[in-house]
Amino acid sequence: MTAVLEIDGVNKNFGGLRAVNQLSFVVHEREILGLIGPNGAGKSTVFNLINGVFTPDGGRVKFCGIDVTGQAPFRVARHGIARTHQIVQPLAELTVLENCTVGACFGRENLPLVRARAAAREVAVFVGLEDRLATPAAQLTIAAKKRLELARALAARPLLLLLDEVLAGLNPTEIERMVEVIRGIRGRGIAILIIEHLMQAIMGLSDRVVVLNSGQKLAEGTPAEIAANPAVVEAYLGDPALATALHGGA
Repeated sequence: MTAVLEIDGVNKNFGGLRAVNQLSFVVHEREILGLIGPNGAGKSTVFNLINGVFTPDGGRVKFCGIDVTGQAPFRVARHGIARTHQIVQPLAELTVLENCTVGACFGRENLPLVRARAAAREVAVFVGLEDRLATPAAQLTIAAKKRLELARALAARPLLLLLDEVLAGLNPTEIERMVEVIRGIRGRGIAILIIEHLMQAIMGLSDRVVVLNSGQKLAEGTPAEIAANPAVVEAYLGDPALATALHGGA
């Protein structure tokens, strides 16, 4: 399998705290890789190291064979990495279509405005916002804002999508719909690295899972292997019976 993203021995310190410690993992083409761990384990810091918000204090980040370590976020986006945020950040006064157009203009293909609008419309329809194209983002529900955040990232036409808790705050029906959208994204050939606290969902979605604890990789494997790993149960899942149930899927 071809590697899209390679994290090699990455470290990140904040003062005397080592938030990420000698972390290494790979995301392959068309793969969904889950990234889980307790609060404060370093998951969002890893995303910020990948997309250039933070510069590693050691180690390398490679994307499609190119060293992107410490590159500015706009350059990383041009290479083909897009992300969503745990706290949705739409451009509140712009419409759904305009928000997605911004993503297309500043994404991998640097699309001119006319083509960017066409790309924006297509992804808005794909995530289920076709009836809200002219709605200002500020007027959307939380679930619709989550879809908009996803559509804006997709409009950048990424090769790798970083999803930061896109299921948080959704009800069971909304979660089910979003899970299907995520599977559809992988069907488009886009690799996905996903942070999520809803264990049944991430275990059902992911091909493999990486577990972080205190900034270090605690375990890596298939969802079934992770759910059965005693160290993971002790550090994170907490209940062996729950762990046994998790790899049954979302």
